[in-house]
Amino acid sequence: MSGMSSAHTYPAQCAIPSVGAVNSLVTILVEGILAAQCNISSPTTWPEDYADEILVKGLENFDFVVIGAGSAGSVVASRLSENPQWKVLVLEAGGDPPPESEVPGLFFSLMHTNSTFSYYPEPNGRSCKAMKNEQCHWPRGKVLGGTGAINSMLYVRGNRAEYDLWCAAGNDGWCYDQIWPYFQKAETPAEDKSNPQGYVVVGNYEEHDGDIQDMLLKGSKELAIPQVKDFVEGSYVGYAQIKGTIDQGQRASSAKGHLARVSKRSNLKVMKNAQVTKINFNDKGDLVETVEFRLRNSQDLKLKVGKELILSAGSIDSAKLLMLSGVGPKKVLEALHIPLKHDLPVGKNLQDHIVALVFFRIPAAMADPKALLDEIYQYVIHHRGPLSSVGTAPLTAFLQTNSTASPLYPDVEMHHLLFRRGNNQALELYLKGLGAQEKYKEFLQHQLQEYDIMAIHVLVSHPKSRGSIKLKSSDWKQAPLIDSGYLEEQHDVDVLLRGIDYLNRLEATHAFKQKKAEILHIPIKKCDTYSFKSPKYWKCYIEYFSSTCYHPVGTVKMGAETDSTACVNPQLRVKGVENLRVIDASIMPWISCGNTNAPTIMIAEKAADMIKSQWHGDKTKSEL
Repeated sequence: MSGMSSAHTYPAQCAIPSVGAVNSLVTILVEGILAAQCNISSPTTWPEDYADEILVKGLENFDFVVIGAGSAGSVVASRLSENPQWKVLVLEAGGDPPPESEVPGLFFSLMHTNSTFSYYPEPNGRSCKAMKNEQCHWPRGKVLGGTGAINSMLYVRGNRAEYDLWCAAGNDGWCYDQIWPYFQKAETPAEDKSNPQGYVVVGNYEEHDGDIQDMLLKGSKELAIPQVKDFVEGSYVGYAQIKGTIDQGQRASSAKGHLARVSKRSNLKVMKNAQVTKINFNDKGDLVETVEFRLRNSQDLKLKVGKELILSAGSIDSAKLLMLSGVGPKKVLEALHIPLKHDLPVGKNLQDHIVALVFFRIPAAMADPKALLDEIYQYVIHHRGPLSSVGTAPLTAFLQTNSTASPLYPDVEMHHLLFRRGNNQALELYLKGLGAQEKYKEFLQHQLQEYDIMAIHVLVSHPKSRGSIKLKSSDWKQAPLIDSGYLEEQHDVDVLLRGIDYLNRLEATHAFKQKKAEILHIPIKKCDTYSFKSPKYWKCYIEYFSSTCYHPVGTVKMGAETDSTACVNPQLRVKGVENLRVIDASIMPWISCGNTNAPTIMIAEKAADMIKSQWHGDKTKSEL
């Protein structure tokens, strides 16, 4: 991962004073850099805060209320507000993203800040043992853009087989051929009047770390792994340069693309720092009547819902809010004295892409101390250079490691992050984001004094293990109990072991040997009782260096009306409630094979069309 180098000191003033001209030039330069820094993220980029208006005039009535301005909520609000007859309000728990959100190379710096909710699944004794308290860190975005404002922006649509699986399970309308047009709709430039207008900017990252990428591609070629142009129909396996939601070197979240671009519409309002605390139903429980929220952490308000309430708070918070409001497993809610409205398996079916973190060390010369200054200048002034990318991460591999499975579809995904020798600040951000224990951080930092370090994330594309989210309190301020389910199923362990075996073979290629790249042996007392790189060693190792790929899904599962494991139907309505839909990654019955941001945007595009179709002509409830 390029973009930050170790700190260096420079003289506070020159030994020989300037006669004026040099001082003037440097002053111009510094003033220009400071102005450019402020322009990285300008308040004018984002929607105005409706809270300023309501504190003076009071709340209006809205047809559609959207909870969450993340990857899904921003899309839904934008699309619904295309009808000028409908008034749309978005309630977002956070505010505008900080400048670090705009800089691709700094995405790890957003973790453990006010821009995130920091969640920690409970220790399970099978995973995450190298992390503090044996708990992985699951940050979720608390800003406009949601987790799409703090992620690595990689844009992966998924493949035909997994969406056809959704459809075959009774989710009519969700087959690959039916959802594909919504990827296209989201990505079609708004200037192209001949096609549906979209707002997602999908661009290429600047390529850096060419020597390491060359090593990876040459080594994989020796192992007969293809290099493909993009992961599309017929080319789901191989190495490719993944595109991202990036525009001219800056993040292009759906909050910026879908929401901010249309926020001047008079029928669209966005309220920031509005934390929703409860959904209130009528006596029968079949209609949402009001929503309660805390504004700016100081004022409790209640809002009437017109046509529909749309819950897009993400896989953790959508499940949490439903349960707080009486929609969830009967036993869980009764134990907390929460009045039951609907007994549904909310919080179950939790899935995430678990990863094994494998580190390579590569002999390298110390970087030029002035390189950091060049990188900062390139980005701040031109939005170019290493900070405009996410290092080596865009070079992504999808592999099929099971010789008995279809070679068309992957079971492993691999991401690559490079830390250049002496680049201690970047490595610190990465390890702090993971929540690594101090002894492992110190070991890796020590290695970085002599070597480049490449971290390879070996990801299980379709995990069999399932976790859950449960309330531990009826107090909305309390985080829920999260069981990641990591490595509960042997299948997931086997996939990781096969992925690591591929890395063992990659290490033995001529390309890797030429660079003297070798798998780093991290001291782990328990694992070192086994022979290094043996199957028993690696099985022990992944108990320690396993973590999240930040893709929790499935906690408000979509399914047929007859599916007792489902919480929402294929129209994404909560079962038993006429005017409440959940529209985010929580509805996925099965996780997609790659990064989940693109499928989440697709879900929102499709859902917006379903809502429009239902309310076509502004029919009343009785007419429907």
